[in-house]
Amino acid sequence: MKFVTFLSPTSKLPTAGVLLPLQGSNTQREIADLSSLGYASVLEIIEAGPVGLSATTAALPIVPRVALDAVTLLSPIPRPPRVFGIGLNYLRHAVESNMAVPAFPVVFLKLSSSVVGHDHPIILPKLTTQPDYEAEFAFVIGKPGYQIPIESAMDHVFGYTICNDVSARDIQLSTSQWNLGKSFPTFTPLGPAITTADEVPDPHNLDISLTIDGETLQSSNTSDLIYKIPALIAYMSSITPLEAGDIVSTGTPEGVGLGRTPKRWLKPNEEIIVTISNLGQLRNRTVAE
Repeated sequence: MKFVTFLSPTSKLPTAGVLLPLQGSNTQREIADLSSLGYASVLEIIEAGPVGLSATTAALPIVPRVALDAVTLLSPIPRPPRVFGIGLNYLRHAVESNMAVPAFPVVFLKLSSSVVGHDHPIILPKLTTQPDYEAEFAFVIGKPGYQIPIESAMDHVFGYTICNDVSARDIQLSTSQWNLGKSFPTFTPLGPAITTADEVPDPHNLDISLTIDGETLQSSNTSDLIYKIPALIAYMSSITPLEAGDIVSTGTPEGVGLGRTPKRWLKPNEEIIVTISNLGQLRNRTVAE
């Protein structure tokens, strides 16, 4: 299933839904409205575990449906408990950044206040002259846990989504702490959906790419991840308990603006599309603050 959160014309409240193919079409889609299911949000469904998934599956044939083009998509989890980022987790990206391959995962936080959804504008702040893009594959924690063994780590994954880890490089690299340089409002587009783990047989073999106005600037595969999902879960949970709904964005491949000659910074009125096989496309357009 592909879980989404949306605003409909008849309701201003965020509503949980499941993205479905429109009957008789391979391209258009509609949304199953889960507002009558008893869960107030996608996060509540995730927190309910297998019971939430079973209830959703049983309800799909009978709940109302709404056309995708009639709603506004939000981030699948508009305010995740936490958004963890992983730095330098593709070998070629570490090389282009002139940084050593890390001996341990490089973990930082992006504030949940920076999260937005598909088609939401990315606001380029006046404070930075070096806004950058980062296509990323993210996973969503379903089953919470502390000190999770690597052998059972994948049991804690609810599903997967797309992230654009937008970064103000001049702010990010002015100190050793990356959090604020990556947490301006709108700097964490997520979505358009969370695809449940059962629909992604091998998360470590997914094509990932990023285009700006049709030009491909990043193109790689998650097989190039240095620290893969089980290792990340085992390492992070050895330090802090992971919570249902936590987002872990696994890092970006080579091709970011920082690693190019000359540097390639984001400009207003550019369309950025991140594509990951099995997950779809996350599209956002930049605007000046």
